[in-house]
Amino acid sequence: PTHSYMKFLYKYPQSEFPYDKLHEENAKRDKTDSEYELLDTGIFDENKYFDVFIEYAKADYDDILIKITAINRGNETATIHLLPTVWFRNVWSWDSSEWRVESEESKKPVLSLNSQLSTLYSKTIEIENGEIGSYRLICENADELLFCENETNYRRIYGGENKSQFTKDGINDYVAGGDKSAVNAEQTGTKAAAHYVLELQARESKSIYLRLKSDISKPDVEQPINAEEIFQKRIAEADEFYASITPDNLNTDEKLVMRQSLAGMLWSKQFYHYVVKDWLEGDENFAAPPKERLTGRNNEWTHLYNDDIISMPDKWEYPWYAAWDLAFHCIPLALVDSEFAKRQLVMLLREWFMHPNGQIPAYEWKFSDVNPPVHAWAAFRVYKIEAKRTGIADREFLEKVFHKLLLNFTWWVNRKDYEGNNVFEGGFLGLDNIGVFDRSADLPTGGRLEQSDGTSWMAMFCLNMLAIAMELAKEDNVYEDVASKFFEHFVYISHAMNNVGHENTELWNERDGFYYDVLHLDGKQIPLKVRSMVGLIPLFAVETLEPDWLDNLPAFKKRTEWFLKNRPDLTGEIACMQQEGKGSRHILALVNKNRLERILRYLLSENEFLSDYGIRSLSRFHKANPYVFELDGNHHEVSYEPGESKTGMFGGNSNWRGPVWFPMNYLLIESLQKFDYYYGEEFKVEFPTGSGIMMTLWEVSQELEKRLCKIFLKD
Repeated sequence: PTHSYMKFLYKYPQSEFPYDKLHEENAKRDKTDSEYELLDTGIFDENKYFDVFIEYAKADYDDILIKITAINRGNETATIHLLPTVWFRNVWSWDSSEWRVESEESKKPVLSLNSQLSTLYSKTIEIENGEIGSYRLICENADELLFCENETNYRRIYGGENKSQFTKDGINDYVAGGDKSAVNAEQTGTKAAAHYVLELQARESKSIYLRLKSDISKPDVEQPINAEEIFQKRIAEADEFYASITPDNLNTDEKLVMRQSLAGMLWSKQFYHYVVKDWLEGDENFAAPPKERLTGRNNEWTHLYNDDIISMPDKWEYPWYAAWDLAFHCIPLALVDSEFAKRQLVMLLREWFMHPNGQIPAYEWKFSDVNPPVHAWAAFRVYKIEAKRTGIADREFLEKVFHKLLLNFTWWVNRKDYEGNNVFEGGFLGLDNIGVFDRSADLPTGGRLEQSDGTSWMAMFCLNMLAIAMELAKEDNVYEDVASKFFEHFVYISHAMNNVGHENTELWNERDGFYYDVLHLDGKQIPLKVRSMVGLIPLFAVETLEPDWLDNLPAFKKRTEWFLKNRPDLTGEIACMQQEGKGSRHILALVNKNRLERILRYLLSENEFLSDYGIRSLSRFHKANPYVFELDGNHHEVSYEPGESKTGMFGGNSNWRGPVWFPMNYLLIESLQKFDYYYGEEFKVEFPTGSGIMMTLWEVSQELEKRLCKIFLKD
């Protein structure tokens, strides 16, 4: 987590990258065809590629060693050009005001050859930036240094004029195109690369070394350093660290998967800078944006000032955060760096992120969209993970997020409960194309949609807030009243979801034994009978209470007992606290025992949700039986699509109609374990459905874990 040692692998084909072939072939295909992928082009056939390993090791906090190893995996000699590059983020082109102030800190940064420190065996790039200080990049045995400006080539892209002769693609034009005039012969600029040309025999490997260090002391001659010795030391430290957090009962392959997955999380950190107000108004050195932008998406988020290192879904394909993705990221991050995980969760609740009305920003394209409210769940999980790992419970962190989440809970209740009847619409809720309609837009049919998952998420949110309040009440009984509030709100939501309301709305379908969304249209209520993850999410709303929790909170216990005694009409269809279970525990759950059994028949059926690799997001039943909804001549269909999406919703590059989604599987496993804490050995189900093999819910959860892990483990 200190990033003292980092390593990644890049597979680089030896033939020209097949851009045209990929474009032309995919242009011939439609949504019913599979995508023509890079491997399909044959470019990696006969192992005609390089493995390029990039490693970083810190000699000190401001002294980073870089090692790049290229391996020719083919059977013939091949040449590779390596171009480790350093550049400054371009802020001078679009914000000239920052560079008008005559001060050392505001001078335009510059990269240049340090001829004094360059020798026959190494070349040094001087890095001067008034804001961060001066650094040096020492490039051992580089063939040459190449310099240009980190500025857009307006002539190439727009047909306009360039401000600089040496634009950001100059290094590429020099190396790939042989254009000597594309780089600055004076060896200065804002982007620079060390050029290495390596000829590798079949299966040969070669390494190059660089060193990025602060030159605070500015020595006349760089002190020699044994780079390989430092690399070996940092590797040993990394091995020791991961050994300390890896369970002993994992085998070698499982330990490797765990370590690489955590490394992937750490590699996915990114500096993210997006000031919404500036984007809406445009940059002073460029033409004003269309006036429609000021009333378009994100116009209500002018307070949002993104200027942080944030965990990204994927720095290559999805280099922006999404609120619920980030919440899930924090669970594994807490295993390696709980402080960073806590800062991420607090960050989204700070006043320059959270909307003044209490909404958490959803994602870059549309901050006003709605992600599932999992922030409280993630915060409490991170709190408990850290307490278990370190023996120290960070109460201050928990209080901090709890108070801000009260605002978020209020926003949900005020904005997403259409008629104040504790049944929630929600909208998009992160599940992209899972529904019959695009849930982030107005319904094409008119009317409104009451969502099974929207209401279930809110029931889960209530229980998460209840659990946090009870934890805080252990040391401050002020929180007992707040705990009572969330207990009662959970009961109201559960009653509304499980029972016929004043409009004869019922999200639970007694005949099918499943939860569905309900469309309200022209005074009618139409259940949309799609067996999807939407109908499984009610299982997430479960909390098992230890017996001493109630005994140690007398005010909370007294209030709940009064409520249960005086409002029995609200608790008939839910698993509530009246009856003790295993270990004298109590349970609060949206789904009672009977409905749990019925849902699990679908969940654990290999013809429905259960796959060899986890729980599907849409039942396989819909492969042969697509759900069709016809209205006014318009045809809407949901069918089982386990691979690529055949719809254009959300760009067509996301699919909830069949694939296994790990975060949802994680929540399902956790929920099954909570149910088992209460029901114990007395509650067994068939796994798989129809097999005759009976298992406890804990055993089922373990089987699901194994299926998920099979995706990554060796066969």
